[in-house]
Amino acid sequence: MRKRITAAAGLAALALTATACAGGGTSTPKSDGGSSAKSTGSGTELAVPAGPVTITFEEAMTIGTLKPAMDKLVSDFQAKYPNITVKLQGEPDYATMYTKEKAEVQAGNAPTIGQAYESWASYFQSSGVLAPISDLAGTDTPPAMSTFYKGIQADMKLPDGKTWMWPFNKSVLILFYNADLMAKDGQSEPKTWDDYASVMKAVSKDGVTGSTVDPGSAKAAQYGTQWFEILAKANGATLYDADGTPHLNDPGVVKALQYMKDLKDANALATGTNYPGETALGAQKGMFDISSAAGYGFENKTVGGKFKLGISALPSGPAGAVNQLTGTNIVVFKSASADQKAAAWAFLKFITSPAEQAQWAATSGYLPVTSQALSDPVLQAFVAKNPYETAAVSELDTAFTLPGFSWIFQCQGYEATAIQEALENGKQPSDALNTAQSACAAAKAQG
Repeated sequence: MRKRITAAAGLAALALTATACAGGGTSTPKSDGGSSAKSTGSGTELAVPAGPVTITFEEAMTIGTLKPAMDKLVSDFQAKYPNITVKLQGEPDYATMYTKEKAEVQAGNAPTIGQAYESWASYFQSSGVLAPISDLAGTDTPPAMSTFYKGIQADMKLPDGKTWMWPFNKSVLILFYNADLMAKDGQSEPKTWDDYASVMKAVSKDGVTGSTVDPGSAKAAQYGTQWFEILAKANGATLYDADGTPHLNDPGVVKALQYMKDLKDANALATGTNYPGETALGAQKGMFDISSAAGYGFENKTVGGKFKLGISALPSGPAGAVNQLTGTNIVVFKSASADQKAAAWAFLKFITSPAEQAQWAATSGYLPVTSQALSDPVLQAFVAKNPYETAAVSELDTAFTLPGFSWIFQCQGYEATAIQEALENGKQPSDALNTAQSACAAAKAQG
């Protein structure tokens, strides 16, 4: 089984949220070292330190094209700021990285910055170990933030309304399909989820199944669960209130699971593990695969030129086009020295500049967080060869995220279990989701 760093892969850290609360980051800060600053109007922005400084970055961009893409970001930054050394602390996967981050914080040796999902950031923030972006930028809404897609901007905040995160490796889900098979069968690219169901049923014959999904498990929800959440939102349902109150058994949510069960009962949908949709698509035994835009390289490699790989934005539902933002952000740990925070802020601004975002998107497979990157020649050349990027980027203004509470991944595990119960064990969607609702409400009550 190969390892891949995806948004869904981070859900494997679910069980880790139940461990003891992180310590307060007790390492002794260094002196300011004479770092200069400038006024932003609402506070004082940290300026690039004049002397040498080293910052550490706990990250998991260590496989495939991600490592050279990360190395390029760092080398570009250090070429511009030779007095700042960025020491990467690479981990093989998100679960390992989260365990390492928490252990370092508890030992009073937190990294300067680290990748974090929204729920991880909530965990660290509630433990008092994060520095808000306002401590670095002098304002809760730095000027660069206004250039980011609206979905990205919303994702930078925790439920308290304050900006605690900076965007990093972000993506959305898109639809991969066998374009040759679709044409041969006289079908058209689905524009609505009703269209999708019709095409799925029509092509499910002669050894072909419409699609195969992996819901995951109670310990690690996967893309099948994210698709379920998108379907629910496309029905106009509210999965969670802003305060995290779950609505997993509301009518629109039940309708989403019933939709999936109807496809399964019609032999147009199957379940599996370890990227089963991609495997079936590549073997010409599946028509569709719903996966991250960042997985295009894997999909294309699996298809191997056997047929034309079609790519489009997800179909829409009664509530319109809906997508879910995936990937992690970056957080800054407050135990860092003033110079380290200033250097970290310079790094965060640098990696989200249009030119660096263009390079990052073209080499990593993730999406640019700012539309300004689209006019860069590097990304224009990439889009010309990979037109799927246009469909994926178009979703970044409206893509949603779940509320950033530390127990949300646990609730997604209950969603995954409900999907399994309905699709694999024949349980009625309403009954399966009643169980998930009760379990999630209990998790919320426990905090």
